[in-house]
This record gives sequence, structure tokens and C-alpha cells, in this order.
Amino acid sequence: TALYSPASEIRVRWLAPGGVTVDGAWWRAMIAAALARRAGITDTACRVVHAEGDGLPSLILDRYGDCAVAQLLSAGLEAVRDEVLAAIRDVLEPRGLLLRNDAPVRERERLPRGVELAFGEVPERLEYSEGGVRLLAAPWTGQKTGAFLDQRENRALLGTVASGRCLDVFAYHGGFALHMAAGAAAQVTAVDSSADALAVLEDNARLNGATTVRTVEANAFDWLREAASGGERYHTIALDPPAFAKARGSLERAIAGYKEVNLRAMRLLAPGGWLFTASCSHHVHRGDFFAMLASAAADAGR
Repeated sequence: TALYSPASEIRVRWLAPGGVTVDGAWWRAMIAAALARRAGITDTACRVVHAEGDGLPSLILDRYGDCAVAQLLSAGLEAVRDEVLAAIRDVLEPRGLLLRNDAPVRERERLPRGVELAFGEVPERLEYSEGGVRLLAAPWTGQKTGAFLDQRENRALLGTVASGRCLDVFAYHGGFALHMAAGAAAQVTAVDSSADALAVLEDNARLNGATTVRTVEANAFDWLREAASGGERYHTIALDPPAFAKARGSLERAIAGYKEVNLRAMRLLAPGGWLFTASCSHHVHRGDFFAMLASAAADAGR
């Protein structure tokens, strides 16, 4: 049994072997099993279903406190929409479920894009806790499902090593910035090009009483260049940019972009400082990323 998407590049998405009945009970059992795998997470927000990783291809399900946000990303999944939504309601029992079906991939499935309330109520802002830090998600208007939950452990890690002057580039809602501020950071500068994202970040700072955080609305590449020219130095820097390579054909240009942003960050890093750098580009493999970093470090003389 599989999900079938006749217009998609991925025509068939496997669900279960022959002889297994895929019905409402099956969806409930699979979502319950995914939830059970997250039983050890003490934070109040997490990704409950991560598509193929949980045997539920094209389904994303995030929980923020007592609310849930889902994405149905294939035509096959849309065909069994009612069973899936009923299973989410039965297993999570959320106050409300929002569908963030505005992802561009739905166009490749010949599906309409939009944001809609499936049932209950989901407010414009949802508060959740992560490693002792209070954060707000923007489920209706933010990126993805309202926040980026995949860096949860890395944000906590950076909070334990951050010190001195700290910098969070591509900060979005300030997950890294707030964790650094909760640690030993003397000052945290958060840079992002989105005024809306920075407005949420500033609310997050107030929520945590983080008076050492300041926001800068700017293009990250331009800002890093100017900061380096001005002789700025930071003891801890977090770089978590958006995907530079969304298709295999853009890989070479993406590597160049990653090198430029990492090179500029390295030139800002104080001796003995920490640089945390990440890539969410599926097409940029680990070896390619490390080779790029080595090249950037050589050019930076670091």
C-alpha cells in the first residue's frame, strides 16, 4: 500500500506491505508510535512526525504546547486527509490543528497552497519552552510550521559554551541568541533580513528578560562584510542560514555562498572563540561542507 501522486516526480510513497490494512486505525497507531519515540523530550515543542523518518511520507506534524501544526505535502496524502486529521485529533488531542499547506512543494503535486485551520483554535503566537528558554512561534505567518525545531539540541549546546560578545546571524526568532543570552554572554547581536522575524525575536527577549540582546535588520552578507571591515570581534558566532541549494543544479553556487558567509564570520571571530555553523541544504553533503570550511579557514588565515 502506498500514497500515489500522479503528477509528482515522486510517484509512489511506500506505506505498508501487502496484507496490512491502511485505515484510520493504522494512521492512529503510526502517529502514536511516532509520539512515543519523543517521550524523552521535556521541552514543550517538538516534531512529532518527521515524514519518511517515521514511516509517514510527506506528513509533517509539530506540537507547540497544546496546539499542533501539520503539513500535508503530497497528493496521495491529501487523498486520505480526513483519516489523517482524525488520527492527529485522537492521538494528540490538541486544542487546535493548523494546516500550513503553503509549502512550494505542493505545486509540484498539483495541489493548492494555503494556510487553514483544520479544527479548534490556534493563536497567532504560541509560547513554548526549550531548555529553560521561553520562545514564541508564529504558526500562521512564520516559516515552516512557525519555528525551527530541528536545532533544539544545538541551541542548548551553544548556550553552555557561549561567552563574551556573541553574534547570531540569520537569527530568525532568536533561538540561538536567547540561549546564548541565558548563558555567559555579555552581549548578543542578532542579525536577520526580516523585520517580522525580528519583531518576534524582540518579544522573545522581553519574555526572558534578556536585556543584553540587540537586533539588526540587514542582509547578512553585507552586514558581515561591513562588520569585518570595521574591526569587530565576537567570541561566539552562530551561523544558521536558509538552504542555499534547493536543487542539485544550484550546488556550485550554494557552496560559494556558504564559503563567503563562513569566511566573513571567521574574520569576525576572536582568538579562542567558537563558531557554530550549519547547513540545511540536502544537496550539500557533509564532506563538501567540511571541504568548504577548510577552504574558508585557509583564506581567513584561521
